[in-house]
Amino acid sequence: MSNCTTFLDNNSKIYNKDALIFPSENRIYTYAGILDTVNRYANILSSYGVKKGDRVCIYLPAIPEYLLFYFAIWRIGAISVPLNIVLKESEVSYMLKDSDSCAIITDTNSGDVAERASAEISSDILVLTIGNNEWNDIVSSASNEFRAVYCDSDDLCQLQYTSGTTGKQKGAMLTHGNWIAAMDAEKELLGFNSEDIYLGIYPMAHVGVSWGISALKSGATWIILERFELEKYISYIAEYKATVVAAMPPVIHSLLKTSPGTESVFACVREMISGGGPLHPSIWKEFYSRFGVPVVNAYGLSETIVVGTGTAIRPCDYERADEFRSVGRPVGYSEVKIVDVNDALEELSVGEIGEIALRGPAVAKGYWKMEEETRSVFLPEGWFLTGDIGYIDDSGMVAITDRKKDMIVMSGWKIYPTEVEKAMIEHPDIDDIAIFGCPDSHRGEIPVAAVVLRTGKKPDKEALKNFAKERLAGYKVPREYIFVDILPRVNQWKLLRRQLRDDYCRDCN
Repeated sequence: MSNCTTFLDNNSKIYNKDALIFPSENRIYTYAGILDTVNRYANILSSYGVKKGDRVCIYLPAIPEYLLFYFAIWRIGAISVPLNIVLKESEVSYMLKDSDSCAIITDTNSGDVAERASAEISSDILVLTIGNNEWNDIVSSASNEFRAVYCDSDDLCQLQYTSGTTGKQKGAMLTHGNWIAAMDAEKELLGFNSEDIYLGIYPMAHVGVSWGISALKSGATWIILERFELEKYISYIAEYKATVVAAMPPVIHSLLKTSPGTESVFACVREMISGGGPLHPSIWKEFYSRFGVPVVNAYGLSETIVVGTGTAIRPCDYERADEFRSVGRPVGYSEVKIVDVNDALEELSVGEIGEIALRGPAVAKGYWKMEEETRSVFLPEGWFLTGDIGYIDDSGMVAITDRKKDMIVMSGWKIYPTEVEKAMIEHPDIDDIAIFGCPDSHRGEIPVAAVVLRTGKKPDKEALKNFAKERLAGYKVPREYIFVDILPRVNQWKLLRRQLRDDYCRDCN
């Protein structure tokens, strides 16, 4: 086995072309340029004492440096801990502490969140701030020669934090072998080649970054759009003649609202990726009918590096009309089965609804420092219980019908009700609160709060929203607030979120 970044060495010699383009700052990296910068970063981190097995947090916006630090950390055999720039200080502090990270990388535009969060834990944590003259001088003086540290396939290279239903984030332990498998699976699925132009919109802290890394592995060119903006998205496709484009249900929904003639821009696009949440059949079918671009509806999780071990619809599947409701067949060496929700050892038959289980080379080793949680979903013989409910039809296609847990997926972001409830219950006017998801044609789902106020308090939606914004990442903030006298519970204990959805979701549309 070898380090998962060694493809950079090979591609730097094979492809004399643009590899990474960041239009917002008019920056372009060739394959040789990527390797040069990654090696400099690796040498800098090593000079600060970062070594194989150490954890390093990345807290940056979606800029090329985020990706280059991924590679630099992996290259020295260390373990990246990607953090979303929208996370608040308490959330950053938790992940820093839980991962036992020795360093956190931030920039001059991200405030002092990283510095304050690390100071709460230990003065020994290195805060490496990039984007200033001092940093530029350090980079220019660093050596651009660095041989990737040898790693076994089972060696960790990433902790990908994903919340649990209790609100406690779990670090999925991803390995060099997992990442190599994911690159190969995504290349196979999309048919990536060196002539492709990939337009990426997924956050760098999300496992969706794997699509871009797979494009680079294939010798393609990656265009980075740091956040989805409809006009930029369309203009980048037109300017760069993108052949493969990233999307999510809200993106596809937005495109359907564009004026006639937009379709011509997509003449260069051979495939669109969608994932991160349910794609409503009506929207999917209308998009394909109008734009003629097949949507590769992908299914995977942080614990599987998306389709590193997962399923997806392929363009050839479009011959079957009912596939507008499916997430397809396994990709690469992935396997899928449906098991009884109460007994994971009992496999169900074709058409029977149960919990979706995945097995394959990109399934994480488990959850960092969480043995019980690991045993509950990472089963013997390699099966991983996804928590999603669905079935397999007679052609081997997987369909998702529900979620075993109450997770909300909005625009690809996973929101866990208990985490939001714990933050919101601190408001002095709130006596009780429940967070639940309601369908939304644009975002897939939105988080909604059912609030029981303390006696004598008056409803104030804006005050509650502002309170939430101060304590939670923006995507976790409830979009709607419903004021009720009492929450439905079993024996005054177990909350009935399904009843809340049944009673109030129609009022939110």
